[in-house]
Parts: sequence; structure tokens; C-alpha cells
Amino acid sequence: MGDYDEFGYLHENLAEWDLVVPIPPVRRLFVAVDGLRLMSGLRWGDEAPEMSLLHGGAQNAHTFDTVALALGRPLVAFDLPGHGHSDDAPRGASAIAQHARDVAIALEEVTGPGRPLVGMSLGGLTALLVADHRPDLVAHLVMIDITPGVNERKARHITDFVNGPATFPDFDALLERTVAYNPTRSVSSLRRGILHNAVRQPDGTWRWRHQRSAPTDLAAPDVPDLWDRLGRVSVPVTLVRAMGPGSVVDDDDEDEFRRRAPHARVVRVADSGHSVQGDQPLALAEILDDVLHDSGA
Repeated sequence: MGDYDEFGYLHENLAEWDLVVPIPPVRRLFVAVDGLRLMSGLRWGDEAPEMSLLHGGAQNAHTFDTVALALGRPLVAFDLPGHGHSDDAPRGASAIAQHARDVAIALEEVTGPGRPLVGMSLGGLTALLVADHRPDLVAHLVMIDITPGVNERKARHITDFVNGPATFPDFDALLERTVAYNPTRSVSSLRRGILHNAVRQPDGTWRWRHQRSAPTDLAAPDVPDLWDRLGRVSVPVTLVRAMGPGSVVDDDDEDEFRRRAPHARVVRVADSGHSVQGDQPLALAEILDDVLHDSGA
């Protein structure tokens, strides 16, 4: 596969979505969050980040590359603990309580107080906890295709994929399985995503980057009262709901979300599965641009 250059594929993101914009400076950063344990991320632009982004389970910061390019704003996309280039999470890759503590430390160092925090899926539940515990760090909470009402049935198609084989004999086998579970995505985008999210081992086999200490279960977070916490959030809230096959949010979730957070904004995105940033990145960039304007950025 040649040498991996994590910033060498951004021209593909531009071409796939017919974006004619300059590629801004982007670099990888590391923040010490617990002794020598590091949390990593991608810093877009040279100015102070105006927004922070958290990916979903078994993903990494590069999932937001097209969104970052389209948005054209200085921002930071973090790798959650146990994902991407971050160190393993001591309580497992789905432990959102620990993730929230780590994210708060990273936000204090990288962005400072009062910036919008965007989280997709597992990252959305993590962002909810940060907004509950540290509202000084969050000017606006954005949750992408996730609510506390997600259960095992709704998330089964995702967890079945994530909890699949630990290794693959070659890259083609990994790509074939990924394409089978993501039939609406282009093969080129999935290939690029795998290169960001998997590593070739010395024996030629491939494995995912994300931590696999226990089966991922999006429907069983380590915090039991997430609906109550949503109701306590004091900052503005936006729910971005995917409206295509693969979404984990249904009408009951949306209704309960509105009941618990009556001042929340709900934005529906057509023709998108669970990963809105992958299926409809330009629409998501427009939504986030509105959030930044509302936050005074």
C-alpha cells in the first residue's frame, strides 16, 4: 500500500464533493490527559479553534475531513481515547464518562472556554456529558444522529460491523467487508477511510486502529441517566438527525429529545445514514456554520 501519509488524501475529499477551496494548514496534536496517557487530534488552521468535533465509535478524527474543508474555519477534530492516534482508554473504548473527563482536559488546553462542541454517535454522548459537567467549555452542544434513547436493536447494524473480525488477511478483505456494510458510500471514500482507520501489521495482515478490549455496545453507555443529563444542559443544543437508512434515531427519540430539551433545535438531513459527516458532509458543514454564527464566531 506504500507509505501512509495521513494528509495526502485531502485532494480526494475535495474532488469527491466538487469542492474548490484551498487546503488549509492541518497538523496532528497530542494532549496529556492522564499522566503520560495522550489524546490526539487534528488541528485545522493556524488561528484559535472555533469549534471541536468528536467522532463516533470505531472512527477517528479524519471522518470529519470533508466537513472541515467545506467549513473553512479553524477547528480541532479529536481522536477519542482508544481511537485513532490516541492512547488506549483504561476503561474501554466506549466508556463515555472517562472520555468526557479526557475531552474536558483537551478542550481546556486546545480551545479554551466557550466554543461549540460537536459529537457524532459515541462522540455525541461524550459531548453531552462534557456540556453537563463543564458548561463553561461548551457554547453550543451539537449531537449528530444520537440520543440517549438509542438501544441495542437500533444500533445492531453498527455494532455487528464494529464487533467483526479483529484482523483481516489483506487490505482487500477489509475493504470488501466495509463496502458490504456501507452500500451507499463510494468505494474510494471507504478505501480512504480504511487507510486512516486501520494499520498493516508486520505479517501482512490488517487490523483496525481502535481499541477492542471489549465488544462495542453503543446502546449500553457507562452512564445510566443520560436523558436527565440532557434536560440539565444549560447551553444551546442542536440535534442533527439523519433521515436515511442506517440512522439510529427514530421519531420516538426525536419526540423525547424535544421534551427533555424544549429549546433544542432539530435539523433533519435527508439521504443520510448514521454517519452524516460521510454521507452528507456539505449539509453538515452548513449546519455547523449556522451554529458558529449563532455562537458569535
